[in-house]
Amino acid sequence: MSKVLDTFLRENLKELREQGLYNEIDPVEGPNGPIIKIKGNDLINLSSNNYLGLATDEDLKKLAIAATEKYGVGAGAVRTINGTLDIHVKLEEKLAEFKGTEAAIFYQSGLNCNMAAISAVMNKKDAILSDELNHASIIDGCRLSGAKVIRINHQDMDDLRAKAKATMESGLYEKVMYITDGVFSMDGNVANLPEIVKIAKEFNLITYVDDAHGSGVMGKGKGTVKHFGLEKEIDFQIGTLSKAIGVVGGYVAGTQELIDWLKVRSRPFLFSTALPAGDVAAIMGALDKIMESTELHDKVWENGNYLKAGLSKLGFNIGVSETPITPCIIGEEKLTQQFSKRLAEEGVYAKSIVFPTVAKGKGRVRNMPTAAHTKEMLDNALEIYAKVGKELGVIS
Repeated sequence: MSKVLDTFLRENLKELREQGLYNEIDPVEGPNGPIIKIKGNDLINLSSNNYLGLATDEDLKKLAIAATEKYGVGAGAVRTINGTLDIHVKLEEKLAEFKGTEAAIFYQSGLNCNMAAISAVMNKKDAILSDELNHASIIDGCRLSGAKVIRINHQDMDDLRAKAKATMESGLYEKVMYITDGVFSMDGNVANLPEIVKIAKEFNLITYVDDAHGSGVMGKGKGTVKHFGLEKEIDFQIGTLSKAIGVVGGYVAGTQELIDWLKVRSRPFLFSTALPAGDVAAIMGALDKIMESTELHDKVWENGNYLKAGLSKLGFNIGVSETPITPCIIGEEKLTQQFSKRLAEEGVYAKSIVFPTVAKGKGRVRNMPTAAHTKEMLDNALEIYAKVGKELGVIS
């Protein structure tokens, strides 16, 4: 290794560890369910994004196995050569039905969606208004586009209106887009889409909602845009297939013309092999379950509300969450890391989240009860939270 690289890595890793910002990765020894095994220990899992418990669903496993037997383990090519299987087309039709749009396109990940869609439509002649707490993949997609990025104070509609007005009246840009998460993953609060649509109409903004943490959870499972009944008003609906859906991948849903454009101008679609058929079959099965019944949706909300009430009663700061996502905001990074470690030692896996995922001094453990958790599991977790919280002086 070069001496320059060695010095850079050694010094910066040392600094991260000293500041409590180095993230230790714990391999899970088995399925990512409500109880996970790490280093031989069974832990109540409150860190998963497997919101509806579908990642371990037996029906979806069977669908994945059957499709793998039929199509093989890989698509064999990029979509534009001969890597588009008939099951891929069926998935995109189902995604459009799920999101209430004319058409949809899927990608290899939610991150790829934002890298693909933003840069395929926006360029250096344009401007993007972006909520300051938007996901990192949105930030990267904006940078890749070359457009002027203007930060909007989090959920501040007055700031959005003022900056939209100034941007449009400047005459400097051909197009202006506003981008927001539907549900903000670290705080669990919901974008004010009705007001956003009103401002967008006033200033002719393109609207773009990344609903990675809303699909499957909001709108009886169909997402935040559906929750507000705005399917015809939002230009881009973005989502992941790896959280509530439980598999892997991401999608963009919108008009047929938008999807046609993305199929000829979005680089991850053009230059990366499509998802394997086994994954696609499992995704379609998950979508069927969500569209046919609200049972899993209702259960994740029930469990989320139960855990929130319990943690709040104990005296933890759970922030402003409006969804089952339940942060316990600790603050100082080293204390947050220590808190998470002690929880794991007592039997709860709730991963610490610190800078740069959240602002400095806003360290937290992010709890995500799923539809697969039982009340007994959540009660046990609350007992452990009480013990560790008092031990470390987080609660009295």
